[in-house]
Amino acid sequence: DCINGDTSLKTVSVCFSGMVVPYEGQSFSALKRQCQQNGLLFEDPVFPAANQSLFYQTNRIGQVIWKRPKELCSDPHLFVDGISAHDLHQGQLGNCWFVAACSSLASRESLWQKVIPDWKDQEWDTEKPESYAGIFHFRFWRFGEWVDVVIDDRLPTVHGELVYCHSNDKNEFWSALVEKAYAKMCGCYEALDGGNTADALVDFTGGVSEPMDIVESGFKENEEKRNDLFERVLKVHNRGGLISCSIRATSAADMEARLACGLVKGHAYAVTDVRRVRLGHGLLAYLKSDKLTMIRLRNPWGEREWNGPWSDSSEEWKKVSKSEREKIGVTVRDDGEFWMTFDDFIANFTDLILCRLINTSLLSVHKTWEEAVMHGSWHRHGDPLLNRAGGCTNNKQTFLQNPQYMFDVKKPEDEVLICLQQKDRRVKLGEGRGENLAIGFDIHRVELNRIYRMHVPQQKVGGSVYINSRSVFLRIDLTEGRYVIIPTTFDPGLEGDFLLRIFTDMASDCKELTVHEPPQTCWSGLCGYPSLVTQVHILKAHGLAGQDADGVSDPYVIIRCEGKAVRSRVHKKTCSPAFDTKGLFYRKKANQPVSIEIYNYNMLKDSFLGQVMLPAEQGEFQQTLHLRDKGNRRDNDLPGTITVAVVTSSVLTNI
Repeated sequence: DCINGDTSLKTVSVCFSGMVVPYEGQSFSALKRQCQQNGLLFEDPVFPAANQSLFYQTNRIGQVIWKRPKELCSDPHLFVDGISAHDLHQGQLGNCWFVAACSSLASRESLWQKVIPDWKDQEWDTEKPESYAGIFHFRFWRFGEWVDVVIDDRLPTVHGELVYCHSNDKNEFWSALVEKAYAKMCGCYEALDGGNTADALVDFTGGVSEPMDIVESGFKENEEKRNDLFERVLKVHNRGGLISCSIRATSAADMEARLACGLVKGHAYAVTDVRRVRLGHGLLAYLKSDKLTMIRLRNPWGEREWNGPWSDSSEEWKKVSKSEREKIGVTVRDDGEFWMTFDDFIANFTDLILCRLINTSLLSVHKTWEEAVMHGSWHRHGDPLLNRAGGCTNNKQTFLQNPQYMFDVKKPEDEVLICLQQKDRRVKLGEGRGENLAIGFDIHRVELNRIYRMHVPQQKVGGSVYINSRSVFLRIDLTEGRYVIIPTTFDPGLEGDFLLRIFTDMASDCKELTVHEPPQTCWSGLCGYPSLVTQVHILKAHGLAGQDADGVSDPYVIIRCEGKAVRSRVHKKTCSPAFDTKGLFYRKKANQPVSIEIYNYNMLKDSFLGQVMLPAEQGEFQQTLHLRDKGNRRDNDLPGTITVAVVTSSVLTNI
């Protein structure tokens, strides 16, 4: 049989959102061509038809015989009558999380065609049976890149039946083959026994998964929050995202427990539709505009449905016209798919996962995002200035030794999405080293001109939870300014690679802060080198002179020091702005004061409102100062005061 004779063959092709990397260097096109030329079927040496591809150690399912689809039926196909969520049944693995993600994927043609590339060419060709080479390939998004995974078509069976994921139709094999490719990427089939739907959704899409605790978030008690959540779920669904949910099992005995309402604990359900359903019949229904918020789900076992209100054969459907029922596809089959009201959904389910497809296209009618992608690692070092494994904020001495990433928010207020992901460690489970690290991150608001690493904590404005999942996510509203994200492990001294993704409305100019202080250069002897570092924090101003007919101003502040300047945003219609603006200055001239100037923004020429001069000697102080005029009138008082806090040190790594 044909095997991978040259693993050095590398194929690089353009994929929907970046380059495609061949897994283990295996080129699908080269291997298929080699098999066709030799007239042999592909046997994958990387993922052989052996127990090592099934289990870490112990065989749990008995005598397994690997069979090709042609040995299981006479007329195999990738798809029979298209692809749908009804194609999937779980099999003997505890991977309902993966099957639920596949169910969601099956409902999105644009997505499954990326995971199953060139599907028409991969389909069995009955007119050219000699072209079949027993080889397939599938693509998954992993750690910032799309990975092309090649497999042979040998599938594990017991007593002539597929052991793991399979379709309703005996001659349809797409789900079994996708599962095999994913198992190969994860190390073996057993690696899929127990996992996280959020991870699989990201692997299928390259999107960002937001896990939500329905109970802790208070959606059940708060109608307004519940309505807001429905709008978010509807938006994710309408914009092509994938959604999954589950009822948390609190003990091993709870797993697979069937509730009186027909739902099953510990199972990942796929959300296959979200909509407002019109109630009533005929013209009156359209005039009254009574609509019910509803959600459709699918159980990957393909049975055991919800039996409460709006279940398949319930009386409630008589409130909906026949045309409306046909429009949303109501059936009375026990096929595992069912509708329920969003209120009932919130009352019964405990966990929800929204996988957003982040739209970065400039041609879209929907909101587009600017994405910053940063690869980094936590690594230990004996020198505190080089250590990058400092642990969380509990470790005050080492926390700021972690990697630091600076980014800017350029709008007065912006919704920012942040996702921190560690490398999947499932492939190391067989070695006993497959546990995820507990990871998270903090966000600090910093000086507008900071370009060197933080050495003391600044103003913390947010952060994620710490959890030992593959990724953590945060959606946060931030005001205009500069911020530093500090990704960490919970405990210090732990090593690992990570991927940080930041999504903002405008380009955030994100970059890693690696340098501690201004570098010494060959010109430092001639031009001088800083002897002091000064942080100036403009807290607020009060009682500024009104400049318009309403007696208010549009003020902003500028901090100047040795030819460098930091400018705040404009604060609209106020005489008492809360500037909360910081600047950081590395100073060569200790005797030269720092000037702070306030201006009123005008369309043509900005008007001067006052200034103060700060000596900024070493130490810390906070003062409220009266504004003065400038030039030869600088001794004159002007209306208003300004409150500033200043920190100055001769140790450049003290701030």
